[in-house]
Amino acid sequence: MASQILICLLLVTVVGVAVDCNSEGDALNAWKSQLVDPNNVLQSWDPTLVNPCTWFHVTCNSENSVTRLDLGNANLSGYLVPQLGQLANLQYLEVFGNNLSGTIPTAIGNLTSLVSLNLQHNQFTGVIPTSLGNLISLSYLNLNGNKFSGIIPSDLFLLVQRGNLRVMNVSDNMFAGTVHRGNLTVTTIIQDPKAS
Repeated sequence: MASQILICLLLVTVVGVAVDCNSEGDALNAWKSQLVDPNNVLQSWDPTLVNPCTWFHVTCNSENSVTRLDLGNANLSGYLVPQLGQLANLQYLEVFGNNLSGTIPTAIGNLTSLVSLNLQHNQFTGVIPTSLGNLISLSYLNLNGNKFSGIIPSDLFLLVQRGNLRVMNVSDNMFAGTVHRGNLTVTTIIQDPKAS
């Protein structure tokens, strides 16, 4: 009897440690908990699972670390949470065509493996955080069709000049300022549908 109790306690401890160590699942669950999901696209996001690699719209690498979130046109509303910055191996954050609002959390700048950030056609506001200049792997940035304001951070132009950021669409927002002559290569990638 004592050995059965010990085995049960060990199992509870192991399961508890696995759940506690799942920071990526916790980060995604923190995001899910504040989203409005009328079509139940996040129904499979079960925080009791050991890792989120079995959840729909989540892709993981061979080490069971989240590399991709595909939630475009999912009719979600809510906002991005700072905990998303804990997804160290995230390469694709695709949340276009939703009703997401608020600002981009500064913590998104921690996602140095990010290759594509697609936030187009949502209701995002505020300024683009300068921390996005830390996204050294970023090659595709689409912020089109939101309500961003202020100026485009010079740190993003540095990503363009270094050759990493190849597509940057910031059209249909409320930005102010000008693109300086020294940044002529940038003007070819800042797309404005009204100019065509």
